[in-house]
Amino acid sequence: MSLIDISPPAFDLDVALAYATPDNITGKPFYRADARPYLHPKAVECLAVAIALARPFGLRLKIFDAYRPVEGQWALWRASPDPEFVADPSKGGPHNRGVALDLTLIDANGRELDMGTAFDALTPLSHHGRTDVPLEAQRNRLLLLGLMTAAGFEFYTNEWWHYQLFNARTYPVVAQSDLPSPVMD
Repeated sequence: MSLIDISPPAFDLDVALAYATPDNITGKPFYRADARPYLHPKAVECLAVAIALARPFGLRLKIFDAYRPVEGQWALWRASPDPEFVADPSKGGPHNRGVALDLTLIDANGRELDMGTAFDALTPLSHHGRTDVPLEAQRNRLLLLGLMTAAGFEFYTNEWWHYQLFNARTYPVVAQSDLPSPVMD
């Protein structure tokens, strides 16, 4: 199954791949600087719906991660082997199948909405349904949750930023060599 590049301008969203910078839980980039985000065609269909649903609110999606090569999953696992936040790479997770994305909402000026924690904050405060984050962050999380689930995605209860297709593990793991442009060196 070929994955689809979801980069602008083909998709009206912002892309800031966290793992192409040192600003991630490993402390160093493990994606190429020119890495592009990819998704399974079914996830692309749902993403297009989410983009359209956000538009009337004056909001856009900002993508932190989409398809992740298994090698990248190992980098995260070595930095934090905590199954509450990082899928065991020996089993392959939803990102390795191209059916998951990590994202947030941005306003018309490109500013991220307050979600109460940063992306990839490996803390219980990142869980959905937290009432001990600011009220505005709770509203923003619920708005993102509503947009993404209405578009056909399932949420992961431990990470406000992670959405995936239902039955994600029924999709095959995708080898980086099957992509038109590599994500990692």
